[in-house]
Amino acid sequence: MAKHAAAARPRLSAHLVIAGVAAGAAVSALQLDVPEPAPQVNAGVGLAANLSGLGGDDVAPTLLLTRAPTHDEVGQLKKSMRMTEQREAEAEARRKAAYEAEQARKIKVFAPTTGTITSNYGPRWGTTHYGLDIANRIGTPIRSTMDGVVLEAGPASGFGLWIRVRHTDGTTAIYGHINSYSVREGQRVSAGQVIAEMGNRGISTGSHLHFELWDQAGRKLDPLAWLQGRGVQLG
Repeated sequence: MAKHAAAARPRLSAHLVIAGVAAGAAVSALQLDVPEPAPQVNAGVGLAANLSGLGGDDVAPTLLLTRAPTHDEVGQLKKSMRMTEQREAEAEARRKAAYEAEQARKIKVFAPTTGTITSNYGPRWGTTHYGLDIANRIGTPIRSTMDGVVLEAGPASGFGLWIRVRHTDGTTAIYGHINSYSVREGQRVSAGQVIAEMGNRGISTGSHLHFELWDQAGRKLDPLAWLQGRGVQLG
């Protein structure tokens, strides 16, 4: 029995040694099981990941940039921004022009009278003719081309009698060589309202209306072009 016990001890010790080695290996393995460092992310992947991960206004994205933009890239960016601003300015100008044209179409504009055009704005007899002459018989009705206020009605040098009306858009209309008038200074008139009758007074070669248009600065405009631009046709 003693021999068997003695023989068993070495084998028991061998098992203990093996177990100890195994335990030490396990401890070493546990000690070496540490987190690996996070992989490096390049600028493109980092930017995409940060942008796709935004979930709210309180999230501050972190951009990982590996290099500064080159001079050419900065120049291209500035050029692109200038082109965008120019396109926006042009679009705004188009919208404004369309709005003004629409508003102009809403304003009522009438032909000042009926008859035959005998002289238009431009050179004539070595001078400049600043009005539009429309001939017809004496007494033909003359109408205010737009809403406005009468600035003057009565005698005028060269015209015999005339009427001046300040329109709501700031232009001033002149009606000259009239035979008679039915309005007074300061009176408000409506577009199409009869304000006078055609005549042959003043320096005139026949019964006609001399019609002029001045802008807000007092510059004389082409009356026929002005009327046609507002859809008024004379005949």
